[in-house]
Amino acid sequence: MGNFRLVFLSLVTLAALVFASSASAGEVHLSVAASLKEVIDELADGFARNNPGVTFRKNFGASGALAKQVENGAPADIFISANLEWIEYLKNKGVTDRTTVATFAYNSLVFAGDPALKVRGMSDLPRLARIAIGSPKSVPAGAYAGEAIKRAGLEKQLSHKLVMARDVRDCLMYAERGEVAGAFVYRTDAMQAKEAKILFTVPQSLYPEVTYPMALTVAGAANRDAASFFKFLRGDVARETLRKYGFALK
Repeated sequence: MGNFRLVFLSLVTLAALVFASSASAGEVHLSVAASLKEVIDELADGFARNNPGVTFRKNFGASGALAKQVENGAPADIFISANLEWIEYLKNKGVTDRTTVATFAYNSLVFAGDPALKVRGMSDLPRLARIAIGSPKSVPAGAYAGEAIKRAGLEKQLSHKLVMARDVRDCLMYAERGEVAGAFVYRTDAMQAKEAKILFTVPQSLYPEVTYPMALTVAGAANRDAASFFKFLRGDVARETLRKYGFALK
């Protein structure tokens, strides 16, 4: 009986150690707007190097699609949107920690495509055959572009020319491949393009300012490593990295 008790206690101790090891593994789940991929990859890698044991699980995509996933239970400690709508959506659903909502960065909308087209402004768009735009219902870049098209009075002229994409990176890919004449994307995306070039900057008067709000989820607020990384995202290293990739700060 004594030996059995000893073995039992040993197993319990081992299980506790395994659990503790797993709990301290420092896994941080990120749900982030697609246009921030390179910035977040670099920042997460740097943080992990300086914090051994912390690992990241990253999910990049359209802000609306990510918000719906998080709402439906997808693991997420930090959510970064490309507009205010989806951060507010999760806040109202009680998913994010209201006290942690902060602005990560700013961006601007441009039209990118083949420079041979000689497109210099919104008024030139009706003569193009196909234009890529993120689906406005889930892609903030698409919503910004849709608003710009509307305010420019071009809705009817462009309605049959728009090719909907699942996120802003797909928009850029279509333009890079020549599958469309051009695409509405963020300046930071266009800066990384190889074939497509910025043809013009969309006037800021035509759409709301591109803002990237971020927040810890309720689960993330209870995750020490997620909270630490969130603080890191608000620091000087993150700001320098954002500037390097062309994002605006205030």
